Amino acid sequence: MIVRKEADGQMLLVGQTDHSRLAGQFAAHWGNARFAVPRPFEAVTRAAAFHDFGYLRYETAPSFDAESGETPNFRDVTTDATRLEEYQWCFDWLLAPDPYAATIVSMHRTGLWRGRYGAMRHPEHTMRPQPPHVDAFVERNEAQRAATIAAHGWSAAELRINYRLMQTWDLLSLYFSCQEPYEDYIEPVPTTYDDADGEGVRLTLTPLGDGRIAVDPFPFDTDPCRFQLTARRFPQSTFAGEAAFRRAYAQAPLEIIAYELVGSAVPAAV
Repeated sequence: MIVRKEADGQMLLVGQTDHSRLAGQFAAHWGNARFAVPRPFEAVTRAAAFHDFGYLRYETAPSFDAESGETPNFRDVTTDATRLEEYQWCFDWLLAPDPYAATIVSMHRTGLWRGRYGAMRHPEHTMRPQPPHVDAFVERNEAQRAATIAAHGWSAAELRINYRLMQTWDLLSLYFSCQEPYEDYIEPVPTTYDDADGEGVRLTLTPLGDGRIAVDPFPFDTDPCRFQLTARRFPQSTFAGEAAFRRAYAQAPLEIIAYELVGSAVPAAV
């Protein structure tokens, strides 16, 4: 669960599945004269849209910290055996009919514990030391992936580009999910399937106000391109106890946050 505290004291909770769906929207609209359309399109866009559905069960009963009176942000949720089982479920059951999508999602998950496999220079990825059971999970899935890739004869170069695109869409979705838009950039972002590893452009993000953000260079199929993020809004961020939090969580109104991404940094008319 992404915990987004607002300046007015309110709180937005963005489910990892909601963040995942936003990444899927980016993937589905990716591609124009400068940026290659994802391929294979259905598998890659499916991976983006469902890459964090290992949190689906967690979101039925988010954790609560009685000492702080808060629900922990997603980076602070303990990676225990239950979490790992639910990540594995996402690869092995939810995405099993599409082994290419499952492979990208598996790479994404284990890559978060391996510095995104060196795919991105910015934003910087902070790695924390992991307990042995997490390292064992990574090693087991890396071995399974290698066997799957070999069995299907997939192009390693194409898969690497798709993994890099997955990181781009994940980071772009986190940019919108974790806070109000601000000036930032993502790099390197591949533009074609012929890009060598490490090649790509710097994708700059410039807020223009009223939910409009200029993206340069512009990677989407229509300009402007409109996207939506679902969140739960709360009047406060702390609660008297778990029961109070769970009740508020069940009752929280759903909010659709709309963004318009444009290729021109011209502010909206006043």
